[in-house]
Amino acid sequence: MLRPSKKMLFAIEAVLDIAYHAGGEPVQSREITRRQGIPRRYLEQTLQQLVRSGILVGVRGPKGGYRLARERRRISVGEVVRVVRAMETAEDPFQDVPASDLGAKVIRPMWGDLTEEIMDRLDAITFDDLCMRSYKTGIPSEAHSKLDFII
Repeated sequence: MLRPSKKMLFAIEAVLDIAYHAGGEPVQSREITRRQGIPRRYLEQTLQQLVRSGILVGVRGPKGGYRLARERRRISVGEVVRVVRAMETAEDPFQDVPASDLGAKVIRPMWGDLTEEIMDRLDAITFDDLCMRSYKTGIPSEAHSKLDFII
């Protein structure tokens, strides 16, 4: 867990892209692919799993795409990480690996504690936090060009 997979990083980037660039309209997967350079083969499967998990909502139709299922301040990075981890492995990676007493009683519990600490930190980071970081670093948001103030 200390080293994130490509799929995990792509999933976090995709959700951040949707949160940062949506502007009230669904974001199409090809837009995410264009902006982030994420291969579509990773993206579509992951986006569908995020929809099933209640993080995203899929919108059908020619102007369809994906949007956040909740406000971006109510979605944590930890939630996305858990979804991707469940996709990558349904089993405990240590379950079938033999271990000595030191490994089973000291090292694995230590590793489990570290994983819990990391997940607690990721649960404390929301996509609103990441959007604010993106804005502060000067990354332009396409949401601004999609806003329409005509009444």
